[in-house]
Amino acid sequence: MADKGKIIQRIKGVKDILPASAPMWQWVEDTTRETFESFCFSEIRVPIFEKTGVFSRAIGETSDIVEKEMYTFTDRGGESLTLRPEGTASVVRAYVENGMFNPPGARKLYYMGPMFRAERPQAGRYRQFHQIGAELFGPDDPAADAEVIHLLMSIFRNLHLEGLTLHINSLGCPVCRPGFRDKLGEYLATKKEALCENCQRRVDRNPLRVLDCKSRTCGEIAAGAPTVTENLCADCHAHFERTILLLEKTGIVVTRAPRLVRGLDYYSRTAFEVTSQALGAQDAVAGGGRYNTLVEQFGGPPTPAIGFAIGMERLISLLEDEAGALAPEIFFLPLLPEAEEIVFKFAGQLREEGFLVDMAFGGGGLKSQLKKADRASAHLAVIIGENELAQSQFQIKDMKSGEQFAVPMENLGQWLDEYLLGPD
Repeated sequence: MADKGKIIQRIKGVKDILPASAPMWQWVEDTTRETFESFCFSEIRVPIFEKTGVFSRAIGETSDIVEKEMYTFTDRGGESLTLRPEGTASVVRAYVENGMFNPPGARKLYYMGPMFRAERPQAGRYRQFHQIGAELFGPDDPAADAEVIHLLMSIFRNLHLEGLTLHINSLGCPVCRPGFRDKLGEYLATKKEALCENCQRRVDRNPLRVLDCKSRTCGEIAAGAPTVTENLCADCHAHFERTILLLEKTGIVVTRAPRLVRGLDYYSRTAFEVTSQALGAQDAVAGGGRYNTLVEQFGGPPTPAIGFAIGMERLISLLEDEAGALAPEIFFLPLLPEAEEIVFKFAGQLREEGFLVDMAFGGGGLKSQLKKADRASAHLAVIIGENELAQSQFQIKDMKSGEQFAVPMENLGQWLDEYLLGPD
């Protein structure tokens, strides 16, 4: 039992999203939803925990996530369950289980919400974190790849983010990837003793994972390794070049990254990442790629697919001005008990019209109530005292400019429209 009076602290590696930050999160979510809908993507909401096999099958037994980072537990029925460490596997499971491949055709889905990984907390990385993601099922077409990446970059544009770099690569397909894997394995075998402990195990089991290792030594070794793009078959090469051409038609600047691989085993062909120098060593803010065999692995029909995920914590850290507490446009100052009745009448009407409205509680004189309006960062303070009640008008003070206005009560809505929004 906790000691009486002792503050109970949050678990290490998680964070509270406080009222000062919540408006920024809401704006990011609202803006991304509008962008998704402009590309005709529909929202899907999946459980935050699944049978462990959903993730181990999709992500790969040799990935860091499955080996070290999943929150896995056994329920009372003896079944192994896992808090979702990423979104794609759950969305694919839902796509197959609910028969969303019928009728055939493109299916565009997006999601947002918390994910969980038992990794060491560091800048921009949490044990509970949030992702925004999208999945496009159906077409095995460079145009689908280009549209998904265009969607991702449109989200960043609509959030007014600059200084981002789009890195893109092709991981090949079942025709050309085995040959590359063999060449990579042969190269890494000659460097095995210098690799980190994890990568030494990966050389034989899954050498592509070495290319994704964050160890500086492994990174230096990977820099001299053969590249996937040197070993692409004709179809993969054509797919890759067509994707880049279509992206460039939208004005998106593309950086080819021949050693880019993603940290999940299900990717094939197109892989991409968006980075920012402002994030330091952990510089990726989003990433994704094509996964043409995953739906079939989950028991569905052969269905090509491509998607991405954005790390919300990193995304929000890039936004220049973190939103403060929600600032009211109108802050009522009732100086008498009977003035509160007027406030409640008008505040209700203005909220229905979409204004941000707050009020001073607990009474007090004009000076103390103006301080409350100032602390709330209100735009306009609406004063109702004895004189205002007698004259059926409000005294309105612009808290930014200091100007004051006498406004008849019946004209308040019209006056606010004109003052805050300007004439039509």
